[in-house]
Formats: sequence, structure tokens, C-alpha cells
Amino acid sequence: MWKVTFLALGVLLVAWFFGNFVLGWFNQHGVKPRTQHSPEPSRVLDPNRAPECPDPNRAPQSPDPNRAPESSDQSCFCHLAGVLDDCFCDVESIDVFNNFKLYPRVKRLTEKDYFRYYRMNLKRPCPFWPDDGHCSIKDCHVEPCPESKIPVGIKSGNYNKYSPAVDPAPDTAECEQVKELGAINSTLSNRSKQAFADWARHDDAQDHFCELDDETSPDSEYVDLLLNPERFTGYKGPSAWRVWNSIYEENCFKPRSVYRPLNPLVPSRGDDDGESFYTWLEGLCLEKRVFYRLISGLHSSINIHLCAEYLLDEGWDRSVWGPNVQEFRQRFDTAETKGEGTRRLKNLYFLYLIELRALYKVAPYFERAFVNLYTGNLQEDAATKELLLQVFGEIRAFPMHFDEKSMFAGHKIEAKILKEEFRLHFKNISRIMDCVGCSKCRLWGKLQTQGLGTALKILFSEKEIQNLPEHSPSQGFQLTRQEIVALLNGFARLSTSIHQLHLFRLMLKDNR
Repeated sequence: MWKVTFLALGVLLVAWFFGNFVLGWFNQHGVKPRTQHSPEPSRVLDPNRAPECPDPNRAPQSPDPNRAPESSDQSCFCHLAGVLDDCFCDVESIDVFNNFKLYPRVKRLTEKDYFRYYRMNLKRPCPFWPDDGHCSIKDCHVEPCPESKIPVGIKSGNYNKYSPAVDPAPDTAECEQVKELGAINSTLSNRSKQAFADWARHDDAQDHFCELDDETSPDSEYVDLLLNPERFTGYKGPSAWRVWNSIYEENCFKPRSVYRPLNPLVPSRGDDDGESFYTWLEGLCLEKRVFYRLISGLHSSINIHLCAEYLLDEGWDRSVWGPNVQEFRQRFDTAETKGEGTRRLKNLYFLYLIELRALYKVAPYFERAFVNLYTGNLQEDAATKELLLQVFGEIRAFPMHFDEKSMFAGHKIEAKILKEEFRLHFKNISRIMDCVGCSKCRLWGKLQTQGLGTALKILFSEKEIQNLPEHSPSQGFQLTRQEIVALLNGFARLSTSIHQLHLFRLMLKDNR
């Protein structure tokens, strides 16, 4: 009898402990256990799920005095859900994949020495209109990195060094040929040498979607990206509008007769503001439609960074930066942007998929054993490459990639002409970035534009990447360190934007 009693007490004690443990776990993770009186799962607010939108066709209900009035704070995310246009991927899948799997690794990767130092010429003149002077706001300034702080492997130019174990010794005949060419070259005039150099640069430029800075220029300087973060500096107004207006109006295949919605340099056109534009956009071929969405996505991403790192308070000793919810609503709220906000955010997700696909395609280039992200610190270099390979592993596991084969797939001659037009338009945009008056905005604008340009170069070099030699450098497809750093940092900015959207979603929910 006593044995049965003790056994029953023991079972009850274990059940009590287990019940407390389960309830504690639910409370710690913010999950409400469901009972027969709990609301339906579809009514429980999930921060990763788009909020329910009011039905415009539903008759208005009489106000409930016991219910708080509905807020428009969540309207920025009201329609940000479901499948994206021009591809078969949904917003929710990207949110989970990015925020929980990819973003933490990409963030750590950009903190590595190989990816944090970027060489750039911030003194190049604007090629399109007279320079209106650089921004005098102190936060626009970029602090260049002293030469003594640059890792020796990057500073010496050996950043594409191959592993010694697999770096083949140069062929003797090849060395003799180089000597002969050198002897012949020495008889050429300086003018002829310059012509040959120009031809070589022209050939190299055929694959580039960006106007690359000359790293040998005396005006080029190394910048520590971690010490010069992208944030709102106060640079705005006509100078900034002129840059984006030139990008949209002159480089996105748009005729002047079609008016872009919410253009600050053009008066509003009333009820038609935006309708005719999207009718025109949907009538374009896929390639030109993609081009516009890439630029819009990049613009949206930059705007999110500015809202997330906004100058909240400027004191004598230090400035305070942080998220500005009101600024975010002004740029993306459905009502305040006449529906443009949702389109802008969806274009961000579309751009994310494009650059994600480029990283997927370029993975074999870096997975070769002899490729070493060289800074001179062998232990750090090995850790950097291992982390990069982990990023590629996560990307490879993502099931919903953009299919770039649907682009430029028509008649060969027409497709070739369209591809070249596409490349030149984007290259022109990279040159417009030299017209940005704020040095810090110019730094991050050029870097992210070059990152996207490198992604496009990768997507349209599929055959060259497939034919990469396994144990020796390629004579065809190559990436410079400048392109590699821009590619990974540019994608990191998009990944950060999507992560910051999640944080803004939570802040807007708390404001209700």
C-alpha cells in the first residue's frame, strides 16, 4: 500500500515539475499555449507575418468604446507578403532564411580584415554637371585609414595570392616569351604604349557593369568600412534629389512622357500619379522591368539604413544614432506614399534574390583549394575563407532562387544588343555616384552600386565560371579584390536591410 502511495506521489511530483518547465519555456519564447478558449492561430500576431489589412469593401462598423482605435503604424507592412513579381519566391521565406540563417554569418564575414578595408577615390569629379561642392556637415566626412593600419597582404597588392602548395612554377618558355615581349615593348613610343594600355582596359571593361576606380591613383585611399558606417548624415534636398532623379529619369529606359510617382522634382499629377507609370512598366520586356526594380530596390535599401541609423541627437561631445520610426513611415507607409511603400519594399526583396543568386553562381570560384583571401595573417585568412564557405553552404540550401536564364533569352542578336544596353545603362549609374555631395553617402553608394554591378557580371558569366580550371588561375573569369569586397559588403547591406525591417515591424507593433 505504501509503495503504491509513494509511487503515485512521485508521478505527481514529476508531472508538476514537467508542467512548470513547459510553461516556463513558452513564456521565455513569447509563445502562448493554445487552449479551447485561445484565439485561432491566424489571429495571433507573429512578428514575421504581415499584419492583416483592412478590407476596403467591408462596411464600416460602429466604434467599440472598449477597444483601442486601430493604428496605421503597421500599414508599412500591410501588403508586404506573398509571392514577389517576376520570380517564384515569397517574402516570408526570405525573412526566415535571412534573419535566422544568413544575416549573422554575413555580418561576421564583413568584420574580417579582408572585407573591412576598401580602396576608393572619393575625389573624382562629377562627369555630368558642375560640382556643387562637398557637404560641409561633419558627419558627411570619411576618415581614411592610415597606411600603417592596412594589413600587409592587402597593402602590398598580394590579396589574390594563391596557396603555395598548388601554385605552379612558371613555365620557362613562358618566361622567355615575356622577356621577348618586354624587349619589343621597349622599342615602342610612349604614345603606342598608352594606346595598347587603353585597348587592354577596353577589353577588360567589356565584362564590367561599373566604372571602377583606379586603385593606383594618388587620390585613392583605403577606408575602414567599420569605422565609417552607413547612416543618415543630414545630406538631403535638391542635391540628393538630382542624383536619384538622373538615375531614374535618364537611365531606367523611361521616356520623358511617362511620369514617375512621388518625384520631388515634378509636380503631382493628381489621381493619375503613378497609375500610368506602372501601366508603362508592366508593358516593358522582362529585362528592362528587372533593371528598374533593381534600382528601386537599391534605393529602398539605402533608405532603410538611413532610417535605422538616424541622427537622433547631436551633442557637444557625441552624437546619438538610432532608429527613427517616423522617418521610416514617411518613406514606406502605404497612405503617406500612395501605395509606393509596399512596391519599394518588394523591390528590395527582389534585389536581394538577384544578389543571392550571384553568390550561388560564383561559389565554385572561391571553393577552389588554391584561392586564398590573403591579408598576411594566415590564421585569420583561413578563418575568413571557412566562414565564406559556410555562407555559400547556406545559400546553396535555399530552395527558391531567381532564374536568370529567362533574361536575354530571345533572338541572339537582339538579346546581345539589349544586354549591352543594360550594361551601359548600369555603368552610367555607377558614374553618377561620383556626383553625390556627401563623402560618406558617396562611399556607400559607390560600394553598393559596384556590388550590384559585380553580381550582374557574375550572372552573365555562367559559361566562364563553369569552365574554371580546378587547380590553376582562370584566363577568362576573374574578380579583383575591389569587386569581391564590394560584392560581399553590398549583399551584407541588403541582408541588414531585411533584418532591420523585422526590427521596424516590432517597433511599429509596440507603438499600437
